[in-house]
Amino acid sequence: MSHLLLDNVCVDFPIYNTTGRSLKNQLMQAATGGRMGSNEKGRVVVRALQNICLELKEGDRLGVIGHNGAGKSTLLRVISGVYEPIEGSIHIEGKVSSMIDLSLGMDGEATGIENIFLRGALLGFNRKWLSSKVGDIVDFAGLGDFIRMPLRTYSAGMQMRLAFSISTLVQPEILLMDEWLNIGDVDFQEKVQQRFKEIVQKSSILVVATHSPELVEKVCNRTIRLERGSVIST
Repeated sequence: MSHLLLDNVCVDFPIYNTTGRSLKNQLMQAATGGRMGSNEKGRVVVRALQNICLELKEGDRLGVIGHNGAGKSTLLRVISGVYEPIEGSIHIEGKVSSMIDLSLGMDGEATGIENIFLRGALLGFNRKWLSSKVGDIVDFAGLGDFIRMPLRTYSAGMQMRLAFSISTLVQPEILLMDEWLNIGDVDFQEKVQQRFKEIVQKSSILVVATHSPELVEKVCNRTIRLERGSVIST
């Protein structure tokens, strides 16, 4: 059974090439609403998340809302393991799949086929198993003979179609999404939306960061609002 627990999680980002007493630091501190400070080594830091407490259980569909810079994407990256909290703890039961950086690990000089294995390795897919899925990926992406061409010859939309086709191979238990994606032309968007619906329905826990009240109302059964890295409402 999937379970996600964040207990007083804090995340700081260090700021280099500045000092805690400079005028620049004072101005930046004002601009970031007082989130800027210094750690025990005197290094200037911005607090991206502050004392986040969150528990999600099987069946939870959480919408994370807030303005740009509120900490939504940072929260998703903490859950996915990209960022380590400097305080607090995270406990996760279940396989986590992230729809945040779909093209991470892909190489512009490598062919589409080679990028399937590059991106697949980053996602932890077994190479033998992945080999059996290449045909499905190519068919879904609809790239035709381009699959054997270098990625740099693809349009941005073609690259995203390939990345999406690879990243949605496995059914996650805990699914993380930074907005609901719209990729490619109308026909491909229909395939994307259908696959998203299937993945969301089958996943145990969903966490989606979004600006869309309509999406929250349609998909989510819980919400939290972030402001300056803190939860201000649930």
